[in-house]
Amino acid sequence: MTLARRRFLSLAGGTVAAPILARSAWSQAYPTRPVRMIVPLAAGGPTDVFARLIAQKLSESTGKQFYVENIPGAGGNIGIGRAAQAAPDGYTILVVASSYVVNPSLYSTIPYDPYKDFDPVTIAVANVVALSVNPSLPARTVDELIALIKASPGKYGYASAGVGQASHLVGETFRLTLGLDLVHVPFNGSGPAIASMVAGHTPIGFTSAATAAPQVKDGRLRALAVMSGTRMAALPEVPTMAEAGHPDIECDDWLALLAPAGTPKEITTLLHREVVDIIARPTMKEQLAALGFQPIGNTPEEFAAQIRTDIAKRAKLIRAAGIGAQ
Repeated sequence: MTLARRRFLSLAGGTVAAPILARSAWSQAYPTRPVRMIVPLAAGGPTDVFARLIAQKLSESTGKQFYVENIPGAGGNIGIGRAAQAAPDGYTILVVASSYVVNPSLYSTIPYDPYKDFDPVTIAVANVVALSVNPSLPARTVDELIALIKASPGKYGYASAGVGQASHLVGETFRLTLGLDLVHVPFNGSGPAIASMVAGHTPIGFTSAATAAPQVKDGRLRALAVMSGTRMAALPEVPTMAEAGHPDIECDDWLALLAPAGTPKEITTLLHREVVDIIARPTMKEQLAALGFQPIGNTPEEFAAQIRTDIAKRAKLIRAAGIGAQ
């Protein structure tokens, strides 16, 4: 041990200070090179939009580049599986939607263990789902839409971002709860679903509110309700589903960050602290609200508990609706 090291330990109260120094120096050293953020979905969707926003802010706060790599396919399974195989060194992070907890029940096999292959960092934001229609439909409220569908059984279908996505699950909740003869029309993401709705091919849809909001503001879609506890800043005139008289029809979609299992605790703690700080900034809150996201920022322990709760909850709905991967 060097003389300087012995003096430090003596002044700091002995060996107790050594791990404190090590942790401080270690956390200051991360990251030393670019950090990859895997998004297991195509570019342009809400998960990708959020990931790029967070990557930019993390790059600014750490001084090192955080960049997004899109690895779409199989409902997110390909990208999630790739992230599960990555080295647990802090230089690969997974940014994922709640399909993470849906896929274990939706597919017969998946390339990851949702309990063991990742260390939770935080559920960063809620991704609100909206019920919207093409303005050509006469329905201006949820109840008017229900009456329209019931008057013509089998005539209408609803668009979603894909089989097993949150928009699909809330659509099935809507169908089952109200006993509607309504056909599911899956698309490869909210963008294509919105395009079909705007064109009038699939005039009803459950999609990400972040994707629907610009079309609603331009008058190309009419939003009837949002699946959130409170109204959205991006769509302040649109009632919640509870306000529309249907509190049992809900959707708790979220966007979250995880790291490959075994990533040093110091890194996941640092990432959690940085992300929670970023989403709590007033300017960031405004930006997220404009995009249709609602900040959460829970703890890794709370996130781990929610993974277990949500897997059981989504499995029950998938069984009731008879949903299977296509």
